[in-house]
Amino acid sequence: MYVVELSLKLSPMPVAVQRKELADAQALYGQVKQALETGAPRVLELSCEKEEDKRISLLSSEVVAVQIYEKSAMGGGSKRPGFSFEG
Repeated sequence: MYVVELSLKLSPMPVAVQRKELADAQALYGQVKQALETGAPRVLELSCEKEEDKRISLLSSEVVAVQIYEKSAMGGGSKRPGFSFEG
C-alpha cells in the first residue's frame, strides 16, 4: 500500500490517500505536481482506494507539498515519510 500525502497552507495536518499499486500512487503524485506547476488554481478531487467512500476536494493553490511513501505491512507502521539524513 502506498500513501500520497499533501501538505496544505495553514494546516498542521496533511491530507493523505492510499493506493494499492505504486504506479497508481505515482500517477496521482504526477497529477498533483502538474496542478502545482501550472499555478492556476483548480479543484483536485482525491479518493482513497482503501476506504472507497473517503473523498476530498481541495483547491490546488492551497497545496504546498506532495509526497509518496510506502506503508509497511508489519505492525501497521510505515516507512518514515519525508526526507532523512539517516542512511
